[in-house]
Amino acid sequence: MNQAEIFGPFFAMLLLVFVVWVYMYIRRIAFIRSGTLTQAQMITPGLFAQLSPPAVNSPSENLKNLFEMPVLFYALALYLFSTNQVDGAYVTAAWIFVAFRALHSAVHCTVNIVNLRFAMYLISTLALGYIACRAALAHWTA
Repeated sequence: MNQAEIFGPFFAMLLLVFVVWVYMYIRRIAFIRSGTLTQAQMITPGLFAQLSPPAVNSPSENLKNLFEMPVLFYALALYLFSTNQVDGAYVTAAWIFVAFRALHSAVHCTVNIVNLRFAMYLISTLALGYIACRAALAHWTA
């Protein structure tokens, strides 16, 4: 298998981060322009977050979320590539991880139904867990 195939989901994940980042700023700028807050209320990030409605705050929370488990995904993808271990199972699990992270982000940034969001998170984390456990097992048994 072409080892570079792991970079399809790798770059898709990076694209997701940038899409959420842009969406977050679209929501924030619209809120700021609405005139709901005074200049004094926008000085401290904590106060701004407290006064922001969920439609403004949720994309920001999701962006923070995209710097948690996905960081492990990036490290594992680079590890698999550098050790020449990429195969179809890893690539499939990587795409499952990315797809369910994208669904998680879509839910988090819009309707924010917690149970649905958690299901997307769980499936993505299980895919990542498969990648991590399989890679670790291969490393320790080599």
